[in-house]
Amino acid sequence: MPKPRPPHLQGEVTRHGMTVWYVRLERRGPRTRLRAEFGSPEFYEEYNAALLGLSKRSNKAAAGTLAWLVERYRETSAWTDLSLATRRQRENILRHVLESAGPQPISRITTKVITAGRDRRSATPAQARHFVDTLRGLFRWAADAQHVKADPTLGIKYPKQKKTGGFIAWTEEHVATYQARWPIGTRQRVWLDVLLYTGLRRGDAVRFGRQHVRDGVGTLKTEKTDTQVTLPILPELEATLRAGPCGDLTFIAGESARPMTKESFGNEFRDACRAAGVPGSAHGVRKLAAIRLANAEATVPQLNAIFGWSGARMALHYIENADRGRLAREGMSKLIKTNAK
Repeated sequence: MPKPRPPHLQGEVTRHGMTVWYVRLERRGPRTRLRAEFGSPEFYEEYNAALLGLSKRSNKAAAGTLAWLVERYRETSAWTDLSLATRRQRENILRHVLESAGPQPISRITTKVITAGRDRRSATPAQARHFVDTLRGLFRWAADAQHVKADPTLGIKYPKQKKTGGFIAWTEEHVATYQARWPIGTRQRVWLDVLLYTGLRRGDAVRFGRQHVRDGVGTLKTEKTDTQVTLPILPELEATLRAGPCGDLTFIAGESARPMTKESFGNEFRDACRAAGVPGSAHGVRKLAAIRLANAEATVPQLNAIFGWSGARMALHYIENADRGRLAREGMSKLIKTNAK
């Protein structure tokens, strides 16, 4: 028997013969288009997010309030064109903002008010930065749509970021230690090798599956930047995937062989790392993949194609570090030769 269609899901066939899917709660109410492949894990993520957003909008906000402005914003391409990951992040921020200021007239959301909100989050600079980005996106659109006379986020600066090394990059010793604890044939080994031999971010790695691979090459649009990456399946990864266990839709799978969200995968991968006695960060494995490629003299375009980066900043960071290491080794060898004379 075919599975029943989820509630509030509507399909329409376009003039080009393609089926597009929408979520609509009320017969004449607003609807949200779903853009992921029908039936895929990301399709149901979009479906659930759309249900949540539309149910919040079903309680009509008073015209001219901040809540009303956010409702209008969610109906525009300025919002829907954002990646699913960005919308999910900003939705969480907007929820907290609306809890405290939703009924307030838009005119009361001034530069001073937004700056104060940023400063309340200054203990976690990344959170403060996301807060500014979220309201900047909202009011930039509002100014263009003439819902406000001026954008109150203009001139608001980001908080100073603390200088840290970020996530700890894995070393070859970390890989060997993890592999000794989780050999081929365990799902934990599949997790590591998908991360290490594709360089995908956690959110993309949990979506990657056989449907993305043709003739030994994987292609996937990244969640964060909507950039297509091309990933030849290397023999080491192919051997691991052949041994499994993998899911039906995704290579990375949980104990029940079902797809995992990036959050649940992050938690379980951290547990697997802790059991192996290595750093528990998927991003640290991605860093090692970049280090390996840079040490192998991969070019900026090659690194960008693999990791979905744009510009040269990130690629050059890894290339310059690799060059610095090579130059140091070459220079020290000359010192030894000099002392030998």
